[in-house]
Amino acid sequence: QVQLVESGGGLVQPGGSLRLSCSASRRTFSIYSMGWFREPPGKQRELVATMTNEGGTNYQTAVKGRFTISRDNAKGTVDLQMNNLRPEDTAVYFCNAWDYSGTDTLNYWGQGTQVTVAA
Repeated sequence: QVQLVESGGGLVQPGGSLRLSCSASRRTFSIYSMGWFREPPGKQRELVATMTNEGGTNYQTAVKGRFTISRDNAKGTVDLQMNNLRPEDTAVYFCNAWDYSGTDTLNYWGQGTQVTVAA
């Protein structure tokens, strides 16, 4: 229903910065929550940051003060600015869009983009 495509991943040095971008196949004004999750090696997918269509944000404690999420609903994009990266930030990062109706939940995922933080 909604296609999500991530870009911007790569290899960065500890303390460096990287900006991830997610592009949706349509405008996202009506999607309640958009954000980013990640899968560190050998671990389950975990929340990184989300933003509602009202502007509310939710960040994983480990990234507070370092990562910033932003949405552009007109363009259908959600970005993640990552600063002061640490090796433990290494993971596959997934864009997510979540919404619901009275009878069903809509949960969309991108294909993932690899972020590796290493010297």
